[in-house]
Amino acid sequence: MQPQRYWREIPQRYRLEAGRCKRCGKVFMPVRGICDSCRSTEFEPVRLADRGKVHTYTAIRVPPAGFVAQTPYVLAVVELEDGVRLTMQVADCGPDEVRVGLPVRVEFRKINEVGKSGVICYGYKAVPA
Repeated sequence: MQPQRYWREIPQRYRLEAGRCKRCGKVFMPVRGICDSCRSTEFEPVRLADRGKVHTYTAIRVPPAGFVAQTPYVLAVVELEDGVRLTMQVADCGPDEVRVGLPVRVEFRKINEVGKSGVICYGYKAVPA
């Protein structure tokens, strides 16, 4: 992830914040400039639920640069209690312990370090609840 993009998304990353369309109520994470349902451009911030369940997942054994030390690790689509689905890493358990339907809690954690200066990027990860 590029540091510039990371810094632009800090409200979403630090507070698990999304945008809700004021006209139709659809929730977007990350926040968008226009609603794809009703074309409204008016959004309000909404805090997402911090609990959910694993909807689907995959184990990463051949990682991209910057994640080699974390292998093997699991990436999952987590469906939060409010219905929003997010892709995130599952931490604090091995790939063989993850299953569809696993109850998880979303926590704010270190994701990786970027660039020569080692900019630390934080975000959310799922941990077994």
